[in-house]
Amino acid sequence: MSVPPPADTAVGAREVLAQPGFIRILAYRICAILSYQVVAVSVGWHIYQITQNPLSLGLIGLAEVLPFVCTAPFAGYLVDHLPRRRLGMTASTGLLLTPLVLLAVDRQWLPVDGVWPMYAAVCLTGAVRCFLTPVYNALFARVLERRQFARGTSIANVFFQVGLVTGPALGGGLVAWGGTTLAYSVAVVLAAVAIAVLYPLKVAEPIATGPRAPVFKSIAEGTRFVFSNQIMLGAMALDMFSVLLGGAVSMLPAFIHDILHHGPEGLGILRACPSLGAVVAGLWIARHPIDRHAGHILMIAVAAFGLCTIAFGLSRSFWLSAAILVVYGLCDGVSMVLRSTILQLATPDEMRGRVSSINSIFISSSNELGAFYDGVMARFLGLVPAVLLGGCVTLCVVGLTALKAPKLRRVSIKDL
Repeated sequence: MSVPPPADTAVGAREVLAQPGFIRILAYRICAILSYQVVAVSVGWHIYQITQNPLSLGLIGLAEVLPFVCTAPFAGYLVDHLPRRRLGMTASTGLLLTPLVLLAVDRQWLPVDGVWPMYAAVCLTGAVRCFLTPVYNALFARVLERRQFARGTSIANVFFQVGLVTGPALGGGLVAWGGTTLAYSVAVVLAAVAIAVLYPLKVAEPIATGPRAPVFKSIAEGTRFVFSNQIMLGAMALDMFSVLLGGAVSMLPAFIHDILHHGPEGLGILRACPSLGAVVAGLWIARHPIDRHAGHILMIAVAAFGLCTIAFGLSRSFWLSAAILVVYGLCDGVSMVLRSTILQLATPDEMRGRVSSINSIFISSSNELGAFYDGVMARFLGLVPAVLLGGCVTLCVVGLTALKAPKLRRVSIKDL
């Protein structure tokens, strides 16, 4: 007897895109991403031009991750208990302040010198950015039906990656054309647009049915839920350690300057290449959703991510490096779609904020701590050996995860 296909595969892209609330939260997310990415490219270039030290690039990641990790658990609690739309607008306002501070530093409007005020501005980004993804994930579950989640996740990932492609290229182009002053100014405008598109959103907020749990008890409840779920924990840990140890993007300003010998335009191109690959992956998965063997495919994608890291470290050609980073991003895009779908389907609605915040700690801390790790390793081992070592360790992480998380290895989307 034949088995009917899962309901999600019958949901078309037009049906999902016809939801006006979905379009608004996509616009909010893209504008916030563009603002953040323009700042990330610009401040990295700005600081490296001042210091000429790869460790200074690692310190950017550290400056962002420390306030992020300290704030993220409370962000999840607030998202589960306060109006999500207002929290998203508040977080975007904080995101707007970062380029304003950087602009003031760049134009010497502040009575301070050096790079430390720039690190302080990055700290502000870390403190507010932890709200962006939990708010988006919580609103996502309110504007779409559950049967639309898989298709909606694939479509959202395409738009997300378009933002990641456009942001670095836009940031590099703005720096090359008008300097960091222009780049920071555009980032301010993008954050303001994120606030504006979220303001008219009509969404039903969840209604509290009992007394509000104490903050730390509520956070602990979300943490226990994640750590008791082998599939969810395995997917988060796999992504965290692969990006922490195998990411090469944070060192791109040093690679561009010292090895590939290009300017800010080249930095913008290389920063955009991983997201270009992820867009291709997202488009493919949106048309051909992955259902069977999702865990197996996830592990293959992360292993290929590690191999691409090694290949990038060995490349001395700008365009070969760009091509490698496209494949690198394609692998990361497959991983992102699968992990996001697992997260959405496996999380109860009343815990979406807390679970999403824990996931953000895993993912975002891996990016920023990975940047710090890469900077330290590059300082003591050199740029190329640090990247090669990270790629090799990523392969080891995949093997260990496959051994320790068999439920993740065998999972299919239809089982969730």
